[in-house]
Amino acid sequence: MSQFQFVMRSGPTPGVTYPLQGDLLTIGRDAANEIAINDAEVSRKHARLMFQGGKYVIEDLGSTNGTFINGQRLAAQAVLKPGDVVSLGEQIVLMYDAINNDPGATMASPRKYARVEPPRAAQPVAPSAPPAYAPPAHHPAAAAPAKKGVSAIVILLVAVFVVICLCAAILLVVDMTKSWCVFPFSIIAQMLGGTCP
Repeated sequence: MSQFQFVMRSGPTPGVTYPLQGDLLTIGRDAANEIAINDAEVSRKHARLMFQGGKYVIEDLGSTNGTFINGQRLAAQAVLKPGDVVSLGEQIVLMYDAINNDPGATMASPRKYARVEPPRAAQPVAPSAPPAYAPPAHHPAAAAPAKKGVSAIVILLVAVFVVICLCAAILLVVDMTKSWCVFPFSIIAQMLGGTCP
């Protein structure tokens, strides 16, 4: 069982774990490497890990895009400490850490491309009961009673106006006698130009 691992933080397979097993490991794009990362940023033989004194030492193998530890380009061998961030070029970021024995972690086998397990199928969710109180939905029909009320008032006013006009017309046509010249007909007759004897 290995004591250390790389976890890919960014690159072609984020979240994949590479357990470090062995005294001499190579990292590169070629499938013959113990840690194979198929990405154009990674050289065929990019870097080497050596297990010495219970720790891994890393060195760049003359890669095109460089190897970085915590943002500093690697110019010579360096001892890795848990928590170190190892970058291969600008896009591939690996976190170096002690094994946490997480049974749910996706593990990459040495000498093989990393594989990410497919996501597990979601469990069906039971439908929830409707809420005890649901506020009434706004419907255009809800505004209809208000419009009907306004329409009724308009119709009533028009009817009153028509009745007044009819009364006035009757007063003009009918012979104006004293019987018609009583209040309020006398006022209406005068407004319409009629005269009472």
